Amino acid sequence: MILPEYVRRCIDALEQKGFSCYAVGGCVRDALLGLTPHDYDLCTDALPEEMQAVFAGCRLVLAGQKHGTVGVVTEGGVVEITTFRTEGDYADSRHPGWVKFVRHIEGDLSRRDFTVNAMAYSPTRGFADPFGGRQDLQNRILRAVGDANERFAEDALRILRGVRFAVRYQLTADPDTMTAMVRHAPLLDKIARERVFDELCKLLPLVNAEDLCTYAPILIQVVPELAPTIGFQQHNAHHRFDVFTHTAHVAAAAPGELSLRWAALLHDIGKVSTFTMDEQGQGHFYGHAEVSAKMAEEILLRLKAPTALREDVVFLIARHMVLLEPERKALRRRLSKWGAVRLEKLLALQKADFCSKGVTSDSYPFEETETLLKALVEESSCLNLKDLAVNGHDLMALGLEGCAIGACLNRLLLQVLEEEIPNEKAALLDAARRSMV
Repeated sequence: MILPEYVRRCIDALEQKGFSCYAVGGCVRDALLGLTPHDYDLCTDALPEEMQAVFAGCRLVLAGQKHGTVGVVTEGGVVEITTFRTEGDYADSRHPGWVKFVRHIEGDLSRRDFTVNAMAYSPTRGFADPFGGRQDLQNRILRAVGDANERFAEDALRILRGVRFAVRYQLTADPDTMTAMVRHAPLLDKIARERVFDELCKLLPLVNAEDLCTYAPILIQVVPELAPTIGFQQHNAHHRFDVFTHTAHVAAAAPGELSLRWAALLHDIGKVSTFTMDEQGQGHFYGHAEVSAKMAEEILLRLKAPTALREDVVFLIARHMVLLEPERKALRRRLSKWGAVRLEKLLALQKADFCSKGVTSDSYPFEETETLLKALVEESSCLNLKDLAVNGHDLMALGLEGCAIGACLNRLLLQVLEEEIPNEKAALLDAARRSMV
């Protein structure tokens, strides 16, 4: 394993003073996978005060000192170095009751979550891998360190992190680990909603349909509104999958942008409550888009999602059944009302939805609509009141006042969007005069 020079200097500084020091955790895992680590964490048998003495000539970050962590400011960024430690009982399923410093790397690695994260490397001592992380990584196995039930009872957030690691690195959870993850998933209710939301946001851009189906028992613990969709048959000629399986395929087919992935995940959660069946045995879900949007808003409020993301997701879900067609005037009106970014996302969601039904059906002109939308955006044509070649002062000069000014401007904009008149000052003023007669 080749370490950057600025990391190697930190290790050498401690080693020269008689301490042992290792790169640990994610950087070792990523390096073994042939990936470039984003950052490097180090661990050592030196106590915090001993580290401060070793790095006395450097700028230090001491915010984590009471937990054994000293940050050394280097040209490559802050390198966090933590004293080997073990931890006490986790009364809240998240934070240890106490931290105890230990003298050996094996004791420190024993407190970590998964074997693939419980490896360390020293340029002088080689790899420390007491739990077989290298072998598990080679075999693409996700395995908890020690007793899986204890690991997840200590910190329930490890369950979602485990799902993310499995998906990102294409690992399969070993049976004991998977069983424990599902068994302890209810403990996620104790975790701060912001932390849960953050993990879900890291996970959603990575998943495929199979991932979502595999880890559905965990996902429904944090988004319980999805539970009724599992196995719910649609009884509809346009759908082969149950609602959840369809949802999984839509989420996987949608671009990885976060609001799109959230919209895809939640776009059909209102189907169960709106389901009806006609006399021919055909299932219908009238109004499910509006119901799904309302449910999605409640979910994202509960998870304390950022307002902008929540509003984006609700917008997309509420309108995902308003299919967009390559008709110039209609698309210009949509573009004026909703804006290019949201319109592009809505089209992407509809495309993912349409191609994830599991049945062969009539084609839909998505490519033509995308091409037209791109052309309309590139035209930089008049789409909003601010783009009109006249303004309120121009209409006041004609004798309009009060609410009549706004009404006239909106009428002129609609005529421009409909391409009934050009966006030219003379033509607009002439149309305004005619409307006053």
